[in-house]
Amino acid sequence: VSTQSTGRYYITNNLRLNMAEIDWTAINAKLPTGSDPTSKARRKKMFQDFDNGNGILSLAEVDKAVRDVLKIDEMFNSKPAIMRAFQIAKNSTKSKYESGDDYIELREFKYFLLSLRQYFEYWVAFCRTDTDGDHRISIEEFKKARGMMEVWVGKISNIEEEFKKIDANGGGTILFDEFCTWAINKNLDLEDDDDDIAM
Repeated sequence: VSTQSTGRYYITNNLRLNMAEIDWTAINAKLPTGSDPTSKARRKKMFQDFDNGNGILSLAEVDKAVRDVLKIDEMFNSKPAIMRAFQIAKNSTKSKYESGDDYIELREFKYFLLSLRQYFEYWVAFCRTDTDGDHRISIEEFKKARGMMEVWVGKISNIEEEFKKIDANGGGTILFDEFCTWAINKNLDLEDDDDDIAM
């Protein structure tokens, strides 16, 4: 299996194949995001399983728990999605701890799980478009993926202009953060995912 790397992230041919074969129903079942008593109890227990005992979650704890607690390998290999979900969740409420804004608290954990599911979907879409695995989408890759992306976001009238709008820093390629901004604005929805996740 050939492996390409950019910085600290890696993607293999096998991982790209797996991104086309996601069991979304199984993933949703592992994320207790509902407001019912059973979901709340599962979520509290899961937070405790993530936690090292101090009542707050670091990025390292979250990353490890995605592998060891959630046991979702595809998600564990999606480091940018985990990072983005963590950053958003930890800043979602004002912490009562002195250093709490750098960590996820129990009251932020539901939002983290919802964000993790959402940004994992965006990461899968990004990887399906980024066919050479360099963690950047080129204009050539974007054009080739047009039909696929129009299923996700609707009609794209001018593919080159759309690319330029997404490429916010003008670097000539689309980075994951830029892709996420576009995906949110376009309400991107993969055709094969299971949207039946409790909010």
